[in-house]
Amino acid sequence: MTLTKLDRRAVLKGIAGASLALPVLDAMGDDIAEQVPRRFCALYTANGMSLPKSEHGIDEWNFFPQIEGKDFVFGKSTEPLSPFRQQVSFLGGLHHPNGSKADPHICSDMWLTGAPLHNPKPGQFNSVGLDQVIAKHTKQFCRQPSLVLSIDAGVGFLSRTGTISYDTEGRPIPAENNPRRVFDRLFQGDRASLLSQRETIRRRIKLVDAVLDNTRRLNQRLGKSDRQKMDEYLASLSEIESRLIASEKWADIPLKQQDHSHLNLDATNEGEPHEYYRNMFDLIALAFDADITRSVTFMLNREDGMGISDTFPLKLGLTRTHHNLSHAGDKEGQLQFAKYDRFLAEQLAHFFGRLQEYQDRDGSVLDNSIVMFGSGASTTHYPKNLPTLIAGGANMGLKHGVHWRSGDTRMSNVHLSILHSMGIEENSFADSTGVLQDSIFSHV
Repeated sequence: MTLTKLDRRAVLKGIAGASLALPVLDAMGDDIAEQVPRRFCALYTANGMSLPKSEHGIDEWNFFPQIEGKDFVFGKSTEPLSPFRQQVSFLGGLHHPNGSKADPHICSDMWLTGAPLHNPKPGQFNSVGLDQVIAKHTKQFCRQPSLVLSIDAGVGFLSRTGTISYDTEGRPIPAENNPRRVFDRLFQGDRASLLSQRETIRRRIKLVDAVLDNTRRLNQRLGKSDRQKMDEYLASLSEIESRLIASEKWADIPLKQQDHSHLNLDATNEGEPHEYYRNMFDLIALAFDADITRSVTFMLNREDGMGISDTFPLKLGLTRTHHNLSHAGDKEGQLQFAKYDRFLAEQLAHFFGRLQEYQDRDGSVLDNSIVMFGSGASTTHYPKNLPTLIAGGANMGLKHGVHWRSGDTRMSNVHLSILHSMGIEENSFADSTGVLQDSIFSHV
């Protein structure tokens, strides 16, 4: 049988009333490249990273390489990433202009947004996050608009947030932290259970709407803080409903066949840190491989000693908690802080290995994904020179294997460059002044 080139739009048009995404077929021709998924994953660690004082003589433990350009040498804290030298780059000299004007503990709130806002609406503090802008443009192609993960579930609270993802109104999106619940959400969505979950959510939305309406008619007897909590709760319910609606449309389309046998869905954040992190990273990699979502955030640690991850260094044999180490001024404390950075780098190396193992039509999943790892402060809540590492995206125009540094560049310019690499031609993002020039994004 002779195959002629199929027009994807014509196929869709020929199905009366259909609104679904067809699998990409070989017969659709050379424009297949446009259909290869482009993905984004943001990984955040709190309290900055190790930038030890020069007088201690442990410069080799600095997060940033000591040499700029292509001849850089990995420091000991990032050495586990050396097998991926041609897939990663370090970016230095970045900052959020609003960071120096705000409580230093809100750096996780604003890492993907650039907020706080200069002229916010009443009750509004933050703005939309980079991940949600990407989700808006990619959700039509995948089952889940985005996947929001954190070491601790929920949203936390202002300046001690438990999520790094914010919706279009600047409201925090609740994060999930349980591997089994994440797996069930991603891979176990049959139509009957989705409809049941959606009906439950709709009842809860009606109840919250009624409470809010009643408080308005009773002269807003709830205080400002309580009203904000109710609004955020309603927003989170609406987000869950939208997610379920999206999943319903895909319920009858088979998922890609995958091997899930390496997962331990009983791993928890109360157990061994490396086992927990690796299972969460494996879930992200599987979600990307099956094209379930193209936008993921994962908050690895929370600011200011909040949450269970503050004790992870103790579980690894170090002598102080994570937040305590971030403030250490002595040589031993700074060395231990760097050793925890190395632990995180080992988990990243595992993640990058998974993404490189899984294959798309034109390369690995890592080649078609941009992963940004960083913190909203450098050390001791300093809001400049934000430690940033970007990996992947070789098929999206990124040129790696470099330590790039700027004297003073807005982090939002990095965000805008990522959007353009994703094929999302926004004119600006947050307070950006343009894309990065003469950098790993030199194609934009």
